[in-house]
Amino acid sequence: MLKIRLQRIGRVHEPSFRLVLTDSKNSTKSGRFKEVLGSYDPRKSTDSIDAERIKHWLSTGANPTDTVHNLLVKHRIINAKKINVSAKSKKAPVTKVENKVVQKEMPEKTSVPEEVPVLAEDVTMKVVTEEEKTV
Repeated sequence: MLKIRLQRIGRVHEPSFRLVLTDSKNSTKSGRFKEVLGSYDPRKSTDSIDAERIKHWLSTGANPTDTVHNLLVKHRIINAKKINVSAKSKKAPVTKVENKVVQKEMPEKTSVPEEVPVLAEDVTMKVVTEEEKTV
């Protein structure tokens, strides 16, 4: 798929851009492009955009990025409404997830012998405590 996007050129803190036609699989900073369609300098009012070539590539199926779309609307190359680009940079609201307590199964104690001798004192204590609970 072909894209019309901005490619940054220029020094640090002095941005200027080229409008280039590139394959959408290419990275923005790879420098690979098929055709230069114009230039854009946001600090100055010197923009040179080849409107005929842009219309040609748009008719063949190239898609402009949102910023390029707004630039083309500004220069009246295409008739459409501007797209809100700043809204896409905001993160989606995070929904709160309820914390679920995961209960671990207690491992069985295999070291305890199966038959444990019970002392008579322990039995009488249990009987007394059970009687107190019922009273």
